[in-house]
Amino acid sequence: MVVMPKINSSALVVVDIQERLITAMAGMDICLKKSQIMLNAANSLGLDTIVTEQYPRGLGNTVPELQELFASEWAIIEKTTFSCCGETQFMIELERKKRLSIVIMGIETHVCVQQTVLDALAEGYQVFVLSDAVTSRSTEDRQVAIELMRDAGAVITTVESYLFMLMRDAKHPAFKTVSKLIR
Repeated sequence: MVVMPKINSSALVVVDIQERLITAMAGMDICLKKSQIMLNAANSLGLDTIVTEQYPRGLGNTVPELQELFASEWAIIEKTTFSCCGETQFMIELERKKRLSIVIMGIETHVCVQQTVLDALAEGYQVFVLSDAVTSRSTEDRQVAIELMRDAGAVITTVESYLFMLMRDAKHPAFKTVSKLIR
């Protein structure tokens, strides 16, 4: 059963959208565009956000196009584990926020995103995966990972659909702002 996400009980997780990784990704232009929309909306909605970077000394930091959208209170966590949940600081941050659900975007779908999703599900979180804001080097790897995550219990959706689930009503204070981002 899918429980509709709520802003005050959800966290956005941005997985490893880094400088030295993006050039090898299939469909990165769409993933980047949708990620920018999601980060702008997260700011407008006040959605808690955690950013991870896989071995930034070797792979660089999050791409500047996304970094410029980060709110100052967002945690940026370095990791070497593929699953974000394998990084102690990530779990501390997630538990500190006392969130029931997480929504995930990032790269690579079949490695870090997939392992994070599977571990978060095992930890009891409801997990949403933004299918238009995740990618891999191979479209087949991406598709198989999405199917595996769905089969494991993750909710597969899109940025636009997820944002409307969060707002629930055209009377939401951020509706006009978020609607403009999507258009």
